[in-house]
Amino acid sequence: MPSTLLLTQTEIEMLLDDGELFQQLKDGFAALAKAGPELRGRRFPVVLNAADSDAAGMVLAPGLIPGIPAYTVKVNAKFPSQPPAIKGLVILHSLHDGAILALLDSGYLTARRTAAAGAVGADTLARPDSETVSVIGCGVQGYAQLQWMLKIRQIRNVFVYDTVPGQVQAFVERARSEFDIPVEICDNAKQAAGKGDIVITATWAREPFLFCGDVRPGTHITTLGPDGPGECEVAADLLVASLFFADDAALQIEMGAIGGAGLGAEAISATIGEVLAGRKPGRQSPDDITIYGMVGLPFEDLAAGWLVYKKALKSGVGTQIDLAA
Repeated sequence: MPSTLLLTQTEIEMLLDDGELFQQLKDGFAALAKAGPELRGRRFPVVLNAADSDAAGMVLAPGLIPGIPAYTVKVNAKFPSQPPAIKGLVILHSLHDGAILALLDSGYLTARRTAAAGAVGADTLARPDSETVSVIGCGVQGYAQLQWMLKIRQIRNVFVYDTVPGQVQAFVERARSEFDIPVEICDNAKQAAGKGDIVITATWAREPFLFCGDVRPGTHITTLGPDGPGECEVAADLLVASLFFADDAALQIEMGAIGGAGLGAEAISATIGEVLAGRKPGRQSPDDITIYGMVGLPFEDLAAGWLVYKKALKSGVGTQIDLAA
């Protein structure tokens, strides 16, 4: 058996280039729309019988992209109250013979590819003149999404809200030190949402907290918290009054924002891949409220993992191990 490359979080952070990942994800979403469900992959949420009541396990398999001679399988454990909330591995296999090419820490890789996928959606759907961002949910992913919004739009003000005061304060202090823009703490989610041209919701919520009338005409919302059954951030009335775009339509109904709000396929305007492939329109008016719902797709792990793996081989980064020894 050929050796397997072991890559840690620190090594992945050094190797993964955001610009390359952004383009790979755009291409991947478009390819997904053209190829159909065979590239979608499947997600198997499994509730763990553990003392921690918010524990959940998740296995995603497989991630495929045309032109990449590999596939990924990811095993994650989700324990929201035990930071880091996501722990696991991305396993990179050869598409030719199934050989295990690499083992990659999944927590950091997942955060980076999720942030880049959110940026693809926002860049495609948000108004070009968007100047303000509101972040509801000031955890790792909320901050990662903010970093990307500052790359794709000329942002002048940031508004934030979180139910955990210490978390929101740490978020604000970090943002103020990293970016030369004002960052304001809001009293509640509605107040924050009403101030943003782009609104990011990245929470563990199981009940909606954004409703019709809470955002202004022309707002873009990225809702990425709901990625399992029973999770919900945006209420049905706001979803129906908006143009909703899914990373994957079937999964949005099964375990995403659409299903969490009790809605079905009729509430989905298109997938982001269909928009990128030119098959369906995205935003049609400056006054449209657009919503991008993300559950996260397996191909995103392959896009990120393959980029890292190829750079690691070229630069000699990582540890070669023999799993058959």
